[in-house]
Amino acid sequence: MSADHPPEAPPLRGPLTAVLVTGPSMAPTLRHGDAVLVRRGGRPIRPGDVVVAVFRTRPDLLVVKRAVRPQDGGWWLRGDNDLVTDDSRAYGVADVRGRVLARYWPRPGRVPRRPL
Repeated sequence: MSADHPPEAPPLRGPLTAVLVTGPSMAPTLRHGDAVLVRRGGRPIRPGDVVVAVFRTRPDLLVVKRAVRPQDGGWWLRGDNDLVTDDSRAYGVADVRGRVLARYWPRPGRVPRRPL
C-alpha cells in the first residue's frame, strides 16, 4: 500500500451489520462499549438520524455520528456530546455507510432520531 493512500475503513457487509461504539462523542445517546445494529440501504438518511460514516479526510476511520445536513454530495455530522469535536467540525464532510437502527447491547433499545 502506498503512503499516498491511507487505508480505508472496512466496508459494512450485508444489509444489517453490528458496530461497536468507541469513545464519548455520542453520549448520552450512545456510550463507549454500546453495540448497535446498522442497516445499509433502506430509506434515505434524514437530518437527525444516527449514522455510521467515513470522513473524506479520514477514510481509515469508521464513525458513529448524527447526520445534520447534506453537504457537497455527503453529510455534515455532529456528535451528541458537544464537548467532543471529533466530527465534521474537525474533519469536514462524510460519506454515510448506513443508519443505526437500534442498540442491542448492553441496554437494548431504539436509538432516537433527534430533529435538528
